[in-house]
Amino acid sequence: MKEKSGLYIHVPFCKSKCVYCGFYSTVNHRETERYLRALGEEIDLRSTAAGDATFRTVYFGGGTPTLLQPAQLQHILDGIHRRYNIDPDAEITIEANPEQLTLDFCKSLKALGFNRLSIGVQSFSDTILQFLGRQHTAQEALDAIANAHAAGFDNLSIDLIYGVNERDNALWQQELDTALRLPIRHFSAYALTVEENSLLYRRIRLHKTVEPDENLASEQYRILSEMVDKSRFAQYEVSNFAMKGWESKHNSAYWDRTPYLGLGPAAHSFDGTHRSWNAPTLPDYFAQIEQRNPFHERETLTDTDRYNEYLLLRLRTRAGIDLREMEALFGRERTGGLLRHFETDVDTRHYERTPDRLRLTSEGLWFADGIAGYALEKKKKSF
Repeated sequence: MKEKSGLYIHVPFCKSKCVYCGFYSTVNHRETERYLRALGEEIDLRSTAAGDATFRTVYFGGGTPTLLQPAQLQHILDGIHRRYNIDPDAEITIEANPEQLTLDFCKSLKALGFNRLSIGVQSFSDTILQFLGRQHTAQEALDAIANAHAAGFDNLSIDLIYGVNERDNALWQQELDTALRLPIRHFSAYALTVEENSLLYRRIRLHKTVEPDENLASEQYRILSEMVDKSRFAQYEVSNFAMKGWESKHNSAYWDRTPYLGLGPAAHSFDGTHRSWNAPTLPDYFAQIEQRNPFHERETLTDTDRYNEYLLLRLRTRAGIDLREMEALFGRERTGGLLRHFETDVDTRHYERTPDRLRLTSEGLWFADGIAGYALEKKKKSF
């Protein structure tokens, strides 16, 4: 791996399954100790691949990592520090749900060395929270943020979800107004989507609810962009907003294609040339570790893969594509072809072009995946 990398730890345990969640998680906590042993073995097993790389970010995601006790989190952190080079100034993030964040627990997380907290708020409306299957109330969300701030967390982030049919635009504006006034430095806002293995997908199939209204989501994204433009925050990626200097270093590394190492069930890794995946469930993960397999599946990226990923990831960011960098990586012909595609096929309201940079406008970012999709190269068939 390269000198500066990211380290991701997947903790798969949840108290309950949210209706929208498509990530791997389990509400069965009986395997927690076995998971911790397997993760410890994987930390040792994968340390050879990490080599002398210095990790500038560490991210505990899930699932709900804060369902683990402080002593269990300390055990994981000890293993990481023992086996890997962690930058002394590393951004060390843990995801948490509001109902867990008492003042004492926040102080414990800070004492363990976490310096960034990402809180799954999702909404400041009890009605919306109930629809989403969240276990906390709006007041508990506000209390959690206050507790984290009081415990010394300066680098605070929250998640929000928009495009929920049960929430009209006026309520969304009220919730955003609440969020923008909080002592946070960063927030993520995601449109409600229907993942195939989610409870929401099954409810729609059973006609117990209806699909999210795409027009509503588009309108609420517009409201979000307009309110952010008038605030102390700035958009730096389709779904991410931060005060200047407080952008997520870990997530930014994904969009920059910086190598990262993922540990735990269903975790992904990228070394600059290959992408690999761990076994997708706890039973399969245990078997993987017991067989001393360094990863479950592995893919070598072709030149076309790298080009397509570059477009998909960079066009999602507000900074967009550095044309000099692109030409150095993929050549003048490809760069010129992309520019011609934008000039002839992309609405001029959706992008900005300078001599050195191509990027999407705030309006264009809503269509980022579609705009990038039309520019992707097809993979060559092998016979």
